[in-house]
Amino acid sequence: MNTPIRLLLVLALLVPGAVLAAGGGGGGGGGGAADSRPSDPVVERAMLATQREEWVAAQGLWKEVLARNPNDAEYHNLYAYSLRKGPNPDTSLVFKHYNEALRLDPKHRGANEYLGEAYLMVNNLPKAKEQLGVLDKLCFFPCKEYSDLKKSIAEYEAKPK
Repeated sequence: MNTPIRLLLVLALLVPGAVLAAGGGGGGGGGGAADSRPSDPVVERAMLATQREEWVAAQGLWKEVLARNPNDAEYHNLYAYSLRKGPNPDTSLVFKHYNEALRLDPKHRGANEYLGEAYLMVNNLPKAKEQLGVLDKLCFFPCKEYSDLKKSIAEYEAKPK
């Protein structure tokens, strides 16, 4: 699933009604009962900043959301995503927040996929393949997170070394 569609789906879960106003973007999904969350204007702004690929703004907003919701796997996933996509990503923070998302929700498919992609960023192909194995077990039927990470790994392996 391409990134704009994925964020559109996450937006639909997190902020009912915001999808019509937002129109899509980039993020990561796979969390739990997000559709039962009350509307939060900071989350809405963070989603829009992520959609617009305004990574520095998104990072600040997700950090604010996390300060109020430190036990939310999806927010850790989205914060790590904005860090990873932004300029000069602090990989220690990226890994910290993906790992926290997975500590809170080990079955979070989006965090598992994105952690694999983060491993590719630091040239750790074996760990990326481990995440692919995790997704293979999580996805009873083929899922987009598995397919996307598998494609990213194939592209990584095809690059001249």
